[in-house]
Amino acid sequence: MAKRKPEDPPKGSPAWMSTFSDLMNLLLCFFVLLFSMSTVDADKLQQVVASMQSKISILPAGGSSIGDGEMISAGVRQLEFMDSYYNEMANSAAQDSDEQTAGKNSVQEEYEKQELSESEKMAEQIQKDIEKAGLSEQIDVDFSAEYVQLNLNGAILFDSGKADLVADARPIVDKIGRILQRFEKHIIEVEGHTDNVPIGSNKYESNEVLSVYRALAVTKRLRKNTNLDPKYIKFAGRGDYVPVADNSTPEGRARNRRVEIKVYNSYNSDVIE
Repeated sequence: MAKRKPEDPPKGSPAWMSTFSDLMNLLLCFFVLLFSMSTVDADKLQQVVASMQSKISILPAGGSSIGDGEMISAGVRQLEFMDSYYNEMANSAAQDSDEQTAGKNSVQEEYEKQELSESEKMAEQIQKDIEKAGLSEQIDVDFSAEYVQLNLNGAILFDSGKADLVADARPIVDKIGRILQRFEKHIIEVEGHTDNVPIGSNKYESNEVLSVYRALAVTKRLRKNTNLDPKYIKFAGRGDYVPVADNSTPEGRARNRRVEIKVYNSYNSDVIE
């Protein structure tokens, strides 16, 4: 009698392995559930949170949890306090910003007071020197937080429509130069100004050009007859763009024809060497 050939086993894993795998998955889920319901070690949790914030910057530097409270269970309970936490952060930032702004304003105000105080002292000294030199009738002195300003009437310096110093003006400019030598490390700016009457001269095409040459004439005289460093002296022509009086009257036009000498205080006298 012929022997029966044994049947080949079914392909793939045995059926019991599927049942075993399902059981293992259920056990794993059960233990994960038990772990999630257990008490979390606070020290280990803080280490994990600190590690996360240093690596991916989820939480503010220096904190181990969201806000200042404790993590509860897995930590997700604090999410309900996020709104109030960020409001507190925003309010704190705004308060810090206001304090910084107030501090800057206070520093700026103090700086401006020092500027004005120095200009005032300079103006008092210059006024005394002007009185000693007998120039009180020719020069007016003003000051601001930036500089002391000497105002000279153009009529005592130049003939109408010209930019050459008249003979009587040269000793006046020389005396001013000696006064200014007290401030040899301060920037000195000479500005020429005119009225708005169109100039009728072939040499100077406009009032603006005339004002430049008048400022230059005074500047040259200061550089020539004083020990002032030329790099501290500059000049400019402003034409009729900065009037100090009404150009519709002879008196106003006479006041507008002027030369201003500005002596800047030490706070505003930076010179590039």
